Amino acid sequence: MATKESVVIFPFMAKGHTIPLLHLAAFLSSHHRHLSISLITTPANAAFFHRHLPSHTHPNIYILSLPFPSLPPLPTGIESTDTLPSPSLYPTFLRATSLLLNPFRQLLSNFSPPPICIISDFFLGFTLPVANELDIPRIVFHGMSVFSMAICKSVASNMLKDDQPFTIPGMPPSLLLTKDLIPDDITKFSNLDDPITQVLFNYVFFMDGVGDTDTSSQGILVNSFIDIEQGYVELFESFYHGGARAWLAGPLCMLAGSLINEEITDEEGCLTWLDERERKHESVLYVSFGTQTYVSNEQLDEVAHGLIASGHPFIWAVRSKTWLPPESLVLDISARGKIVRGWVPQKQVLEHAATSAFLSHCGWNSVLESISSGVPILCWPMIAEQSLNEKLVVDLLGAGVRIGAKRDEIVGRTAVEHGVKRVMEDDKVREKAAELQQTASKAVAKGGPSQLALEQLLNELVKMRDNKTKRVDLSSDKGFEKCCENGLVV
Repeated sequence: MATKESVVIFPFMAKGHTIPLLHLAAFLSSHHRHLSISLITTPANAAFFHRHLPSHTHPNIYILSLPFPSLPPLPTGIESTDTLPSPSLYPTFLRATSLLLNPFRQLLSNFSPPPICIISDFFLGFTLPVANELDIPRIVFHGMSVFSMAICKSVASNMLKDDQPFTIPGMPPSLLLTKDLIPDDITKFSNLDDPITQVLFNYVFFMDGVGDTDTSSQGILVNSFIDIEQGYVELFESFYHGGARAWLAGPLCMLAGSLINEEITDEEGCLTWLDERERKHESVLYVSFGTQTYVSNEQLDEVAHGLIASGHPFIWAVRSKTWLPPESLVLDISARGKIVRGWVPQKQVLEHAATSAFLSHCGWNSVLESISSGVPILCWPMIAEQSLNEKLVVDLLGAGVRIGAKRDEIVGRTAVEHGVKRVMEDDKVREKAAELQQTASKAVAKGGPSQLALEQLLNELVKMRDNKTKRVDLSSDKGFEKCCENGLVV
């Protein structure tokens, strides 16, 4: 092996958390050939890593595998949240990942010299004490925006006492928030009678101290860009100890560009269907509620009626295995839309010239992919911080419109119809989305703020390492040799 400094990246076992860090690894691999990048995962997830980052295009990326712990009632072989048979198993899955502490300690101690940092997901809090033991900086990765994280941390520190509108000290006083925008996991912490909430609360704040390990990390890597977050960074950083900085290096999907294998499998012909629409000069709505959200069959019926009534062509990713379109709509859907049951190449669908808008649950990755493609969003938040993402997209960025969804309520077909018409026919939001795309492109370009943030982070990490030791033998490959001997390199 050539002389290399090394970085260790440890994503949480969920596709939405993993993919941005694979994008980061691809960029570092291609733009910093002197770096050796070790990605840590578990056996059932390793193939996904290899498909995105094949060794022939990224020879300085090493994929290391730790055995996933057994923890009943979690079924054997379930090593990613998207494969959980029930949402009720999520707390058990979190506890299982915490049992990776000792194997992770053994793996990290094999590196000689030590890596210049470990970049690990917020949920993998156990990586901080191990990193501290070995005197390695830990950079925590968050899959949320600075805007939503600053608000969530503020509310968690000062629990809401009523349902009245409120402002956040340190944010613009004109930014008025309401309790219904705050994730349930935070607002329900006061209701510890709920068993799932109790487990999550104990996990995040007590059992593994995930909240403390987050704020005690040496820095925060954020998948966003400074132009849309400028007014919230200072407040966000104030929750961290020791002057830790937030490094905004996104959108990571744009930063990586074509450096990652996007697995463009289109068995259901999404792109061919869009090509046909483009030839007919038709504008298409893309509809997807993500991979983690449950949508009832009753709600899917209302969506179908609303899409048809809107009069606009659509391509719709449906995850439900039990839902079928209402019989009265089958011919209309066949003529005007396309329902996709399998894998959708979302990035390519959003980038397609025929795609004009995105009906989305407002997961942060989807928001960034939409911004990166210059496509406005019809916002339908459902879980987690998605309502805050909607607030950012609609009220502060002007790149989307609301469908008017309320938690635990069915959105009727009329609201769907009107929402689709607004987002498809509003030139103002379309222009704003196009402006944001240009801004994001400049952020990830050479010399742009996102690339500069990564350069500065790497430079600071090297300086920290050099301050600890005046002379480091960077030619040693003992760490990787030990990993190979122990069967960790897969």
